Amino acid sequence: MEYLKRILGIQVIYIDGDLPSMPNYIYTRYRLEQVRLDGKKAVFVYPKVELDAVNAIKKHMERMEIIVGAPTVLILNHLDYRQKEYLIRDNIPFIVEGKQIYLPFMAVYLQERYNSEKKAFTTMLPSAQLLFLYYIYNGRRELLTSDAAKALSLTATSLSRASRQLEEMNLLKTEKRGVQKVVFSDKKPKELFESAKSDLMNPVKRTIYVPKSLIKEKLLMSSYSALSDYSMINPETVKYLATDSISKWEKKRRADCRIQMNNMQ
Repeated sequence: MEYLKRILGIQVIYIDGDLPSMPNYIYTRYRLEQVRLDGKKAVFVYPKVELDAVNAIKKHMERMEIIVGAPTVLILNHLDYRQKEYLIRDNIPFIVEGKQIYLPFMAVYLQERYNSEKKAFTTMLPSAQLLFLYYIYNGRRELLTSDAAKALSLTATSLSRASRQLEEMNLLKTEKRGVQKVVFSDKKPKELFESAKSDLMNPVKRTIYVPKSLIKEKLLMSSYSALSDYSMINPETVKYLATDSISKWEKKRRADCRIQMNNMQ
């Protein structure tokens, strides 16, 4: 670990020899190495798989510390802003090579840069906005991301990215429970909407007008037409419908105009 010596002058010496026997769930998740940090005994913990929830990591680290009788230190290749905050909150030592060092048992905390800094977003990702509105409309305090992905027809990757952005924007919170990930908030739906109102993007990309006679297929109502259908307001004269392809309707409109002109000639 040249990083510790180069940055802080801490001498790292790796110790040969077998560690005390560990529970099987430790061996399947981590690789352990005994070290001395400036003469102080410690254990470097290298994750073999994706990190568990922080509360689970804390229990694992505490168990290892009891068995070996020395502080344990997570050795990571990358760490995002949210993970860093949670690890520090729970007093879990970690080192990210070339980026961060947090060794509370040695009163050391060095931060150079994050893999993923907390960003000031101006608008949400479409998937994040979809998840956010779905959460509000359902009026739930907790929502499984697997259920949301199924209901919204989103991939697990898109849903994960969406929930991460909402957490970074301080709108929703996430927590891993076993293999499941939960989205939740302490705020009421109306409070959530008010706090996010300025960040929501307009889902309408463009608006075109076509003759009613061209609409042969069933389309979803949108705008004031949808609002009047779900409320007591009177519908407008113009009917608003949603489509995922504007170009298709522009072609139909142009074709209809050509037919009308030919009939006039």
